[in-house]
Amino acid sequence: MAYDVSPTARTLMVLELIQNSPGITAEQLGDKLGVSERAARRYVAILREADIPIESVRGPYGGYRVGRGLRLPPLMFTPTEALGLVMAVLEGPRGAADPVEDALGKIVRVLPEAVARSTDAIRRVSARGPDPGARTPDPEITAALVSHSADSRRVTIHYRRHEDEWPMDVDPWAVVVRRGRWYLLCWSHGKQAQRVLRVDKITKVEPQPAEFVAPAGLDPLAAVEEHLAMGWRYAIEVEIDAPLDQAAEWIRRSMGRLEPIDETRTRLLASTDEPDWYAAQLSAIHAPFRIIGGPELRAACRALADRLHTASEPAAR
Repeated sequence: MAYDVSPTARTLMVLELIQNSPGITAEQLGDKLGVSERAARRYVAILREADIPIESVRGPYGGYRVGRGLRLPPLMFTPTEALGLVMAVLEGPRGAADPVEDALGKIVRVLPEAVARSTDAIRRVSARGPDPGARTPDPEITAALVSHSADSRRVTIHYRRHEDEWPMDVDPWAVVVRRGRWYLLCWSHGKQAQRVLRVDKITKVEPQPAEFVAPAGLDPLAAVEEHLAMGWRYAIEVEIDAPLDQAAEWIRRSMGRLEPIDETRTRLLASTDEPDWYAAQLSAIHAPFRIIGGPELRAACRALADRLHTASEPAAR
């Protein structure tokens, strides 16, 4: 199929093909461009007339390659390629002074504005940390979600759960990376509720003409972490004898939602499937607290206290 592009654009495409596939033949160039082999050779000649060193290699496996001395043009990324680069960086463990992160920042700064806006949005709403069960989502689907989120464009997504798949009309507020997992924070028009969906379970994204306005002051990462702390089997309510800002130093957002009771007390609302694990996390609170709701958590705290008490007793001699 022939490309409906100008001769100049085709010439640049020839250069890109030769750079990406050293040894490519005139016949292969013609096939990729949708032109004759003779036309492909003419584009190579145009490059040489522009003092670009295109070398010919003879023999049955010969073809064209870029010679020494070529000053490469600026890097050009598609939105999917740029986001794929960001995904690769975010999924690896990173230290405080990380040269890869610094290099990524430089690349983002020279990307076209539309692409840079999408990729930088992902960097700003990511929480690092290993998660062995994390699955990398499809880069094209992820790029589409990020792009429509940046453009405030409503979408229809196809969401897979177990063996079933169904369409959902959502406002994609943000794509958030948390511990290697990719989530879509959105408003579901079918459920009339905020939802947090796994991006790796989204199989299709279709833009809609309608636009949306995200909630004012939305903190996407905080919203996702609070959402993930709710909806588990055992409900939890804890009162902490400390003001909200102090309680927040002890309780991670992923453990639940903190809300002030008054100037000196804070309420923790959450849920869990693992009361024993949650009881151990509450030991980080350096203030008196009371379990108001959650008999399973009370039992787990009593069992933990008994183990700690036993461990503190002198060993029998």
